[in-house]
Amino acid sequence: MARDVQITVDCADPAGLAPFWAEALGYQVQGPPGDFASWEQALNAMGVPPERHNDASAVVDPEGSRPRLFFQRVPEGKRVKNRVHLDVRAAPGLAGEERMAALEAEAERLVSHGATRLSRHEPAPPLGAGHLVMADPEGNEFCLD
Repeated sequence: MARDVQITVDCADPAGLAPFWAEALGYQVQGPPGDFASWEQALNAMGVPPERHNDASAVVDPEGSRPRLFFQRVPEGKRVKNRVHLDVRAAPGLAGEERMAALEAEAERLVSHGATRLSRHEPAPPLGAGHLVMADPEGNEFCLD
């Protein structure tokens, strides 16, 4: 039986990282439950102390078809390269220099939102189409593919 998945990211600042990923993926930061006008109102109503208000955040696909990303605060910082990472499909159907130009443009856009460019991997046919390795504002690696 197929199952839905949620991608969970450990981080130091869920409320700060969620908007970056919403921008990168064309998602939106998940709104508060019920009739609450803000997460602060919802969390206060649930009895969550203010120092725990940034324990979690999430981004969702506005169309509801792609996985939710959930950001949870953890005490330890990132220490090593990710074993799992996201490939952000920024140049579907493109090849060669046209593909790399589209990836470079997306990298520049994401850098303006806090990403860091780590490396460029040139196309190497027949299997390697070329990609860029990036890091989000907390240093989590991802690829522009």
